[in-house]
Formats: sequence, C-alpha cells, structure tokens
Amino acid sequence: MLYRGEQRLTENVFRRLALSLPEAIERAHMDHPDFRVGGKIFATLRYPAQGWGMIKLTPEQQHYFSKAEPAVFAPVKGAWGRRGATIVNLKSAGRESLRKAIHAAWRNTAPKRLAAQFSIAIGR
Repeated sequence: MLYRGEQRLTENVFRRLALSLPEAIERAHMDHPDFRVGGKIFATLRYPAQGWGMIKLTPEQQHYFSKAEPAVFAPVKGAWGRRGATIVNLKSAGRESLRKAIHAAWRNTAPKRLAAQFSIAIGR
C-alpha cells in the first residue's frame, strides 16, 4: 500500500531488496530475472508481466498479504498459487510491505541454518 509521499516501486527496488538478503543471488529462468538462496528460487521479476514480481510464500502468508493489500498481492493462477506463489503489483506496492513479503519468501526458501541466523540478526 502506498502512503502519502511514497514513490511507486521499480524493478530495481525489488532487486535491491531481494539481493540484500544473505547469500541471495540473481539468475534467470524462462527469460525472467529470479532470486535464489541455496540454489532455490524465492522471488522472480516480470512475472506475469513487466511491472510485476512473484514471491514464494506459504499459503497462510499469502492469505495474510493478499487480504491486507489485495491491490498489491494475489495468488498466481493454478496449482502454484494454491501452494503460495504470489504475484506482486509493483506499481501499487509500498516499500515496507514488499520488504516484509520478500523477507518471508527468503526465509521460506533459505536453508534452515541460514534462516535461523538471519532471524537472530534481525531480532525475530
């Protein structure tokens, strides 16, 4: 959700948020930039189109984010969406909600030892 004075997010903001996480790297998959930890994708840009992203949440997290901000977060169509794959409308997203969602996707995907270290580092 955008707040007064907050700018629309860009792919570069999404990219910086994803790459700021421990051991996150950028690769490409099916002509889309993706972000991985431990060799597994936790976020993708330009899916389903330019100006959008995708993050891998749990179904419960997906419900929370899409209920709180339906203009920003929505399930991907089909089975992947039912398993938590969530699209993000960058034009409607606020920086803080996107940061929380990307962090959740990273924690869901990161190796347990790394996710535990990250949780301690940020006080969660």
